[in-house]
Amino acid sequence: MAINDGGTPPILAGKHYAQPSAFTPENLLREARRQKRITDSSIPDVCVLDPDGDIVRSLLARGEARLEPAWACYHTQLYTFGRGGIDFGIVGCAVGASFAVLIAEEMFASGCKLLISVTSSGQIVPVRPPPYFIIIESALRDEGTSYHYMAASDYSHADAGLISALNGAFDTFPVPVLTGGTWTTDAPFRETQPAIDAMVERNLMAVEMEAAALYAFAQVRQRPVVCFAHVTNQMGRVDGDFEKGEGDGSRDALQLIAIAADRLRSRLLP
Repeated sequence: MAINDGGTPPILAGKHYAQPSAFTPENLLREARRQKRITDSSIPDVCVLDPDGDIVRSLLARGEARLEPAWACYHTQLYTFGRGGIDFGIVGCAVGASFAVLIAEEMFASGCKLLISVTSSGQIVPVRPPPYFIIIESALRDEGTSYHYMAASDYSHADAGLISALNGAFDTFPVPVLTGGTWTTDAPFRETQPAIDAMVERNLMAVEMEAAALYAFAQVRQRPVVCFAHVTNQMGRVDGDFEKGEGDGSRDALQLIAIAADRLRSRLLP
């Protein structure tokens, strides 16, 4: 018979939040560099998570990105590109809370000092027709990864200082950029109508798969992370859905990233 700690689900049981991790990204990368014969060098200060992979594919198609030889991750490739005088590192297709945080840990251990995530999201509250962006200031923790970093609560929150630093940054941006909360889920194909209705009651604007975990990681590790939801669809419930814009939304996303990085790096980087 299984032991269930008095009915507490395993994801909440036996956590020791004040204890250090036995397995660290620094140690993993040390061994990866040894095996791959990679010198111990840094990646760009500003990095991007592109869960859909559309931004990476667009950059590669135009010959604007190059493979970063200093990236020692076993699971992904990191590319570098430039925008607005800023050098960026970017990893594509790191979709979902656990994968996104795994890559975030390794990015910061490799020299990243600011992480921006732009993830395609499904509309919950129909504030306007897609596509548009949301600066995610809080995310409902309906995933698993955040509970390994931070004790149980309803929401993970962005750093208020980072969000306030973006005030007015997108006033002239050609695509609407709103601010609000989202629902982070591990199971996109279990978004039932009763669950969606409950999220509408919470006034959550969109559903995505990474922000709650990234913000929990950011708070605990004291790392600067800002997450954007690119609301591109209504969860396939209308014909002609998932139209993201030019270059599968990559043109607008790259412009958004460049503006955010320009605002935030002056606050964070020397």
